[in-house]
Amino acid sequence: MENRPMSDTVEMLQAILGTIDEGIHVVDANGITIFYNHVAARLDGLTPEEVLGKPLLEVFPSLDKQSSTLLRVIESGEPIYDQPQTYTNWRGVRVETVNTTLPVRVGSRLVGAVEVAKDIRKLRELSERLLELQAKVNKPMRAKRQETDGAVYRFEDIITRDGAMQQIIQRARRAARTSSPVLIYGETGTGKELFVQSIHHASRRSGRPFIAQNCAALPPSLLESILFGTTKGSFTGADDRPGLFELANGGSLFLDELNSMPLDLQAKLLRVLQDGQVRRIGGMKAKQVDVRIMAATNEPPQQLLERGALRADLYYRINVVSFEIPPLRARREDIPLLCQHFLNKYSRLFEIQVDGFDEAVSSLFQSYHWPGNVRELEHVIEAALNVVEGPQIRLEHLPSYLSERSHTVKTERVQRADSSSEALLPAAAEQMVGRRNLRDVLYETEEAMIQAALARTEGNILQAAKLLGVPRQTLQYKLSQRS
Repeated sequence: MENRPMSDTVEMLQAILGTIDEGIHVVDANGITIFYNHVAARLDGLTPEEVLGKPLLEVFPSLDKQSSTLLRVIESGEPIYDQPQTYTNWRGVRVETVNTTLPVRVGSRLVGAVEVAKDIRKLRELSERLLELQAKVNKPMRAKRQETDGAVYRFEDIITRDGAMQQIIQRARRAARTSSPVLIYGETGTGKELFVQSIHHASRRSGRPFIAQNCAALPPSLLESILFGTTKGSFTGADDRPGLFELANGGSLFLDELNSMPLDLQAKLLRVLQDGQVRRIGGMKAKQVDVRIMAATNEPPQQLLERGALRADLYYRINVVSFEIPPLRARREDIPLLCQHFLNKYSRLFEIQVDGFDEAVSSLFQSYHWPGNVRELEHVIEAALNVVEGPQIRLEHLPSYLSERSHTVKTERVQRADSSSEALLPAAAEQMVGRRNLRDVLYETEEAMIQAALARTEGNILQAAKLLGVPRQTLQYKLSQRS
């Protein structure tokens, strides 16, 4: 392969870095800028020509060796990840970014540092406007209880006929009598917030604020200021603003995807849980708050603990009351109920008359594994009602990935039937027909599998449930029915 001249390689590298839609700033070991793309220039309110070849501190006089992430990395040789930085360029323009800064080495020699910057100004402005709106909405609530508190769902809104789900609802109703922290685990789309809002509504905090925050939706630096609030001067442009803990005082705060919260922020959350006090960023005084914390994860907490995504001390503090919401595939008897509910909901919304689902659609819904759970089922029915013609939803009205799956399953069944000259039922099954009741055979088979799983796991219900491929609550419910 022909060697490419060094000048061409450098130009190619510069062209690649220039196309990246994030600010790229590279300095040498002396803090002189050697690369500066147009995105970085736009973020800083400068032109590349005003920065290239100049000392960093000359262009950004508000920084020094301690506050500049680039110079700190050159000094220490250690990377810095997701570091918020506020500074002023030589024109006096204030800049707010979140930076990841990495050392650049040739062999063992440190030759410079590269920084990838993201603009955080607009996101911070939006988050602060959100806090202002929440403060305005919640202000009259502090003076007088109101019907609308931010939570709209009640236990009566949870549609189920499943025994395990009904047991969870009963436990959640009992939990509503207290103010203990709640931790809920369930796959995406299983309805975790329905339970959280229902607990709030059934508690003595009903009518007080209910605030939900997805911990994965914001950068860590913004999440901290939104949760705890800010003190004027704590960073450039910061004002005195209450955080979600203060806004939810007297009510409930729901933290979804808790495992997305950085570990250092989890430690601060733990302190609030233990002391009941919150301190704004940059503030010296702590304020007492009365907030019930409810949190949720979409991964099993034990797995999060094992890989270090969830602090053990926080887990043991927040896991006072816990629920595991079963996926839709584990509660298939609820599928017809939910289908009719969503059919009625969107028929009224779209002002159309649709009577139901044809047999092929109902069969597909019962056999499909529903990775998106109840949320996916709802969106599938909503999508179908956008294109349906006639009194029933048919396969052709479903999203393509579902209708194609139905065709694939049918083809496989036909191929299996054509390739086999044997009877449709195994000989043993044929002999049982007319002699044994199908319900009894299914019960005995289920019983045998449960006992085998419990024997293999030495009575550990959680491990046995994993072996059987069912939620722990489902197995516990089946065991209680047998006792």
